[in-house]
Amino acid sequence: MQKLTATAVKQTKPRESSYKMTDGGGLFLLVKPQGKYWRYDYRFAGKRKTLALGVYPDVSLADARKSHLIAREQIAAGIDPSEAKKIKRMTRNLVSSDSFEAIAREWFNQKMSSMSDGLKNRLINRSMSVK
Repeated sequence: MQKLTATAVKQTKPRESSYKMTDGGGLFLLVKPQGKYWRYDYRFAGKRKTLALGVYPDVSLADARKSHLIAREQIAAGIDPSEAKKIKRMTRNLVSSDSFEAIAREWFNQKMSSMSDGLKNRLINRSMSVK
């Protein structure tokens, strides 16, 4: 089997129905009428899975191969790449929710729970206008 080239990926055109262009080792480019998507088919714990690696041209062939290699290393270490991706996404969301504004809003809602919605809105609007 021949590996994909950057030129072949760039020049491929969508058809009416989706089709795959394989690169080997489970890595492929899924070409749909809406765009081109990098995917990795693998087996983990006896189940067939597909990992989304990104959208072309945002993710180049070289970047897709790097992500593919990382996913293969995770499988070799006994880690499911799709689960690792979910955990990474959740961790990123938790870190962003620890911002000062998020903590301040949580404190405000707890302390002002007995106040009317009108008063809460006025206080929030007043605090947002202060710079």
